[in-house]
Amino acid sequence: MASTPLRVIDTARQRAVLPWRGWALHGLSQRLLIVLLAGLVVLPLAVVGLELLTPTADIWAHLWATVLPRMIRNTALLLVAVGTGTFVLGTGLAWLVTAYRFPGRNLFDWLLLLPLAMPSYILSFVFIATFDYAGPVQSLLRAWFGREVWFPNIYSGWSAALVMSLVLYPYVYLLARAAFREQCATTFDAARVMGYNRTQTFVRLVLPLARPSIVAGVTLAMMEALSDFATVRFFIFPTLSEGVFRVWEGMMNRQAAMELASLLFLAALAVVLVERGLRGKARYYQTGGRSRRFEAVRLHGWRGWLATALCGAMLASAFVLPSIQLIIWTIDEFARDGAGGTLNVAFLRYSQTTLTLAGLAAAVAVGWSLLLAHSTRLTGGWLARVGVRLATLGYAMPGAVVAVGVLLTVSALDRQVGVWSGVLLTGTIVGLTYAYVTRFMAVSYGSVEASLDKVTPTMEQAARSLGASPRRVLWRIHLPLVSTGALTAATLVFVDVMKELPATLLLRPFGMDTLSIWAYLLAAEGFWEAAAVPSLSILGVGVVPVFLLMRLNSGGNQGE
Repeated sequence: MASTPLRVIDTARQRAVLPWRGWALHGLSQRLLIVLLAGLVVLPLAVVGLELLTPTADIWAHLWATVLPRMIRNTALLLVAVGTGTFVLGTGLAWLVTAYRFPGRNLFDWLLLLPLAMPSYILSFVFIATFDYAGPVQSLLRAWFGREVWFPNIYSGWSAALVMSLVLYPYVYLLARAAFREQCATTFDAARVMGYNRTQTFVRLVLPLARPSIVAGVTLAMMEALSDFATVRFFIFPTLSEGVFRVWEGMMNRQAAMELASLLFLAALAVVLVERGLRGKARYYQTGGRSRRFEAVRLHGWRGWLATALCGAMLASAFVLPSIQLIIWTIDEFARDGAGGTLNVAFLRYSQTTLTLAGLAAAVAVGWSLLLAHSTRLTGGWLARVGVRLATLGYAMPGAVVAVGVLLTVSALDRQVGVWSGVLLTGTIVGLTYAYVTRFMAVSYGSVEASLDKVTPTMEQAARSLGASPRRVLWRIHLPLVSTGALTAATLVFVDVMKELPATLLLRPFGMDTLSIWAYLLAAEGFWEAAAVPSLSILGVGVVPVFLLMRLNSGGNQGE
């Protein structure tokens, strides 16, 4: 009888030791899973990058003698123009709503985020329809001042840069506004002691302190501009991204398109490296006065109303007026088509395809992110950090680069496995979903990781002590606690897939056009009113993540 307690104690010790051995053995599989998930995401990008190491001399010579110099020059000019435009608009508006009080300031504080919901290719054809020779603006000017009235040519790189700046400035605005609000009142107290006025304080103190955030926002805007091909095609301003599609579709020269995609890959990498160089290793700290923020100055009289007019004009140009025009066109189109017409049938068909693809991509991306975040949290170390960086690299790459890389990858796999696999991969939903996950993995992983960070280590340690396996920890602890973050991630990926044009256009299966493809094809043919129908649907769904951002930032400055 005396041996029974000892036997119980030995059994308890074994139960306590076995889970930890299981976790140690499971750590190897978790590391392998990280390598697998990150490798699948980075593989298409690596395939495109390797094209730079195996150039085809004849193709490069032909491209350089014909279109390549102009594309490189236009791409560089577009990046500089969009970077400058988004910096001026985003930083200026952020400082205005942060440092000053004026009528409607609290409303504009979050309404100025709405242009994020407007894809640049949609604003482009609304802009062209409005300011083209046959549009209402030039028609009105000719009626007032005669047929010889001068009007600038809207088909230019400057128009493309203007449109992109209008829809991309919220990237800079959001990050700059957060950086300005984090700065404490002691910064301004010190500036007053040195005799600086408010403008000098902004230029010499506030702006340098917010530089990392502003540079990050400008870089995001430049990456979006680099990826865009529809806007520059509408404005007849050929860039590298547009060149990939022109060579792929127009010349049917896939090898030349791959070579251009590798150059586009290099350009995207250069933007990332320049951003890292501008931010460097600098860190900006403030000591003291963290609880006391600087007070916004009230603008009296015409100055206050001028600030209101500036914010209102920006919002109206980038979102309100284009949205109203799309609504008018959509109502007219459905009125002409009638109930049960071809427009209704096409809209339902394209909507079903879009919802299917977006839902599937969102589910795969979130599931992938959950596995990666779960494995990274359990293992840690340099391998996990490198795996996460590689897995989220796709968001920095243009859609054309991702699409070409995925096509090369799945085509090579088809050739290795056999002809039958082509039905499953190349030119199917599988390949397109693979491209979506590669492109938007960073969006999904960021939301999931942010929610998983709220799980305290003591919860996992308690689960280990009770003998729970890593799989049980995932299902019983991680998943329930990150459900909100996973839902947010799914929403963001869903919306991004709906708006995505380059990858969808290159990889879509035959007969599976989405709302974005439908809108682009109609707008490319000049059918502005018909293109408004799918465009308004994309815009309506695109507002959802913007409202999520508004909720997250609703606790900002309280103004009038």
